[in-house]
Amino acid sequence: MSPPSQIHAVDFDSAKLQRLGFGQRQHTAQPPASLEQLQLEFGLQLQTSLEAEKILETFFRGIQRLMPLNALNYEQHSSDLHLKFGERAHHRASYSLSHEGEHLGELLFQRSLRFTELELAQLETLLSCLLFPLRNALMYRAATQSALRDPLTGTGNRVAMDQTLFRETELARRHKYPLSLLMLDIDHFKQVNDTHGHTTGDEVLKAVADSIKSQLRNVDMVFRYGGEEFLIVLSNTSREAAAMVGERLRHAALRLMHPAPVHPIELTVSLGCATLLPAESAQSLIRRADNALYVAKREGRNRLAMAG
Repeated sequence: MSPPSQIHAVDFDSAKLQRLGFGQRQHTAQPPASLEQLQLEFGLQLQTSLEAEKILETFFRGIQRLMPLNALNYEQHSSDLHLKFGERAHHRASYSLSHEGEHLGELLFQRSLRFTELELAQLETLLSCLLFPLRNALMYRAATQSALRDPLTGTGNRVAMDQTLFRETELARRHKYPLSLLMLDIDHFKQVNDTHGHTTGDEVLKAVADSIKSQLRNVDMVFRYGGEEFLIVLSNTSREAAAMVGERLRHAALRLMHPAPVHPIELTVSLGCATLLPAESAQSLIRRADNALYVAKREGRNRLAMAG
């Protein structure tokens, strides 16, 4: 752990519903605790979960019983994990967490009063209780993500897509916000494979996937639907806003010039867009987006078509 310092930090949202504006969970106040009591409790409690968010929230709430603490921020870029608990404050102490050379993320404590030397020493003592449970949670997260990720493009696979669509349609109905899908297909992709080989085709797939991800918000999700098709799930996004995202993706693909032995490969994509209807199933939503994609390709490719 690196020594604490006062820094300027970026606030990260911890959970998807919070990013969509549905607020944080309410927590009941717990009685104060001593350092020794918290060490004992953490030794038991932090080992009971493999979810990083739950482990860090338990850690945050426990420390609040020892000293005033407004917020805890955590980020681990390789796991794409960004969590925030509480509300930001002026005085901050940051730690870089590691174990045997393995980077476990950055932790930031915030409060309205400056930390005393005694409090910083107590934080460092308690951080030792966090390292092993957090390391186990990160390993579990990495294994889970690997099982749900397309190994070539790094996008979600069909299993992840099915799980996400079920969850997102339920959330959209429950909270009455719009949900839109984009079905994207690389035009004339078979010609790329036939002319330049499958290795170049794989590189094109990865380049297009990276281009898609670079144009999306962190709450949007992209999945490899099959072959050269990708499905983009746009949370809390209306039909009109989804069409704008689709056009942005189409223009981003036009800017891709993949290198090839004779001349660069010029790429275009076609897209179909559909927005969830009342009482519509996830399967129906996908089918309408796919039908719209078929219309875009039938009408000449390199265009976006909207589902009726």
